[in-house]
Amino acid sequence: MPPTKRQLAASLLVCSHIADREVIAGFLADETTQSSVNPFRQTSVGAQLHIWTGHTFEFRSSRTEVLGLTCLLRTLSDLLSPEPLVQEILQAGPCGAYVYHYGDGCQIVGSILHGKPGVALPVIPKRAKRRRAQSTSSAQLDLFMLPVPSSQTQGIIVAQ
Repeated sequence: MPPTKRQLAASLLVCSHIADREVIAGFLADETTQSSVNPFRQTSVGAQLHIWTGHTFEFRSSRTEVLGLTCLLRTLSDLLSPEPLVQEILQAGPCGAYVYHYGDGCQIVGSILHGKPGVALPVIPKRAKRRRAQSTSSAQLDLFMLPVPSSQTQGIIVAQ
């Protein structure tokens, strides 16, 4: 059973090697994005490297917007050519996303989001980054930064 688009989006968000993962994951998670016809779900690293290298020139000459292509090509070139991959294709309007994994939908190799020539990619807001809780030492330092009440400042000499 293929992974759901929600599973793919969640798996994609943790892939630090994909620079545009938040935007692509947002596209996958959007309610208008649907799975597309996928005649070649089972593929290989070598086949996809060949296909997307060709698309690089096509996208450049037709001024097609694309995200994730450089990261995918870099990752595929580091893998063995006959290594099997699974391809998931999702679309919404004139835009399509391709997600490559090892078969479980969790280990994402790479992903691409592209539109049609002359069509802008959808604007998908990036998720807000979570703020880390302050450590105890920095919280203690903040205590010294508190203003001193004016009644306690009498008699203190300030050097200039």
